[in-house]
Amino acid sequence: MTNEVVELQPGLEHAVVTVTGPDRPGVSAATFRVLSSHSVQLLDVEQANFRGNLYLAAFIGVNAAKTDEVREGLSETLKGYGQRVTVEVGSEVAIKSCPRSTHVVVMLGNPVTAEHVSEVGRTVANYDANIDRIRGIADYPVTGLELYLTIPESAHEHGKAIREALAELAPRLGIDLAIEEAGLARRAKRLVCFDCDSTLITGEVIEMLAAHAGKEAEVAEVTERAMRGELDFEESLRERVKTLAGLDASVIDAVAADIELTPGARTTIRTLKKMGYSTAVVSGGFIQVLADLAEDLELDYVRANTLEIVDGKLTGNVIGKVVDRKAKAEFLAEFAADSGLEMAQTVAVGDGANDIDMLSAAGLGIAFNAKPALKEVADTSVTTPFLDTVLHIMGIPRSEIDSSDLEEGTYRRVPLQ
Repeated sequence: MTNEVVELQPGLEHAVVTVTGPDRPGVSAATFRVLSSHSVQLLDVEQANFRGNLYLAAFIGVNAAKTDEVREGLSETLKGYGQRVTVEVGSEVAIKSCPRSTHVVVMLGNPVTAEHVSEVGRTVANYDANIDRIRGIADYPVTGLELYLTIPESAHEHGKAIREALAELAPRLGIDLAIEEAGLARRAKRLVCFDCDSTLITGEVIEMLAAHAGKEAEVAEVTERAMRGELDFEESLRERVKTLAGLDASVIDAVAADIELTPGARTTIRTLKKMGYSTAVVSGGFIQVLADLAEDLELDYVRANTLEIVDGKLTGNVIGKVVDRKAKAEFLAEFAADSGLEMAQTVAVGDGANDIDMLSAAGLGIAFNAKPALKEVADTSVTTPFLDTVLHIMGIPRSEIDSSDLEEGTYRRVPLQ
């Protein structure tokens, strides 16, 4: 419903009916039975059940001479259901019709407190934004809320300022805050591309390989400098791979067997696939290690570097195109084109400086427990260790995830430490 007044049938005036009380079978039917007996015109209806409590509201057109009859009829009929009824009549109620929210703020935390909502509300109010409604979106592994905002057209330039203000507020409150434009564009995402190391999986593959060569500390130091953006990725990759020269190729299978998915990764991919999304991983790691994992997760696209193997030994070289910062963005564009999508319909998730171009190119860039260089360019940041929080940032509620998993027998909640 927009802010425009809906045209009424002749002889009617606007009214808003609200019904609140314990949720019981038959309340809705009884409400509309009374309204139908007075030939009201329905303009808008909203009904919600919140933990056993019902809220039903109807924006109607009613014969002004019958307003008292409508009010009395509703009150008398619904009294037996334990409901409270109000009827507000007059031209001014049309002005109060439901706004078209322009933005959505997602709040994630463990815990989320009343203070957090108060601080966010105060912050957005400083930029003339109004919170239209709030709904719970997750109760596991974190608490998640969606706050729908309306920013007046006269204040649309405040959108970027609100984003920056929320980015500063989030670490101070110890929660994650993301803001996106509301509407069809938010729901049009259809491709999600993940970085691999420290995003889709918990470790760094090259460090795991280096451990077999006794060069783990040396490689880890170079990796950290590269992820901070202090080294050119391709140069750092080749430097690290040199330390692997002479290793038996069997270490690849050993490392692949030791890979651990990030908590929530399997749920995330499974849910996206069921919803019709394409999924991808683009990694600065190695295809020989990741191929089986990508097949197991049924990813649509996978790109990674290729280790050179000669006579069953690693040579210390990579062959083919290096998957660096620029290549990751190029692969994302390639996947989108192959899926028939615009770049605005893509989501990219990563953690390091090597993901900057990919997240910048995506319609939504999510920094996952990321280095500062990536947080600066990402649309939003997630600081929990659970990858399925990405689903909540995208507006997918935990209740729908759980319902689908229950139907398929894949429902599982691991106790949180």
